[in-house]
Amino acid sequence: MEHYTLTVSRTAHFYTLGTASPHVRQLWIACHGYAQMAAELLEHLRPLNDGSRLIAAPEGLNYFYKKGFDGPVGANWMTRYRREEAIADNSAYLEALLHRCMAGLPPDVRIVLFGFSQGAATLCRWVTRYHPPFHDLILWAGLPPEDIRYRDHADYLAERNLYLFFSPEDPFLTPERREQVQYVEAREGIFFHKKTFRGAHDIPTEALLAAAENIR
Repeated sequence: MEHYTLTVSRTAHFYTLGTASPHVRQLWIACHGYAQMAAELLEHLRPLNDGSRLIAAPEGLNYFYKKGFDGPVGANWMTRYRREEAIADNSAYLEALLHRCMAGLPPDVRIVLFGFSQGAATLCRWVTRYHPPFHDLILWAGLPPEDIRYRDHADYLAERNLYLFFSPEDPFLTPERREQVQYVEAREGIFFHKKTFRGAHDIPTEALLAAAENIR
């Protein structure tokens, strides 16, 4: 048995809050977590929709039934299986989305990348592959992947704001897992501004609004 690969076109879906116009001051690209849908994430970000932002949420290309063979559907960005191809496809997808969303926006618009849970790793892999011109990277309830050589992108990352928002009560981000960030920082020479919030593996409105205010 022989194995081959074939590159094909895919139809990707994304959802937005806000309208592209010369009055938009911030463009947010928001990546959802495992088993979420893009529209579901946007509902959590709706409090940011004040007319000054265009928020775009791409949906992962992989769909599955959350339970059994029917019922609610979730999306994800990748699994361990064929991971390198998934990383490449996701990164190209996000790069194309950014260029699509930039149309109609002022050239000095502030670009904010927001990744929730699994979406955090997806964003990290994209930015270190394509070097998009973002200003702020917010990893929310998610961690930077350990397998990226951030040091190779030191000059690029040094000019940008990197944030890590998490809840100490998050059952997925245990203290042991959060120590991973310190290890990555020490090894790779990068730094994340760390912010905590009360809650669990979620996006509390008060914490989200505080984060948005911090990057104005």
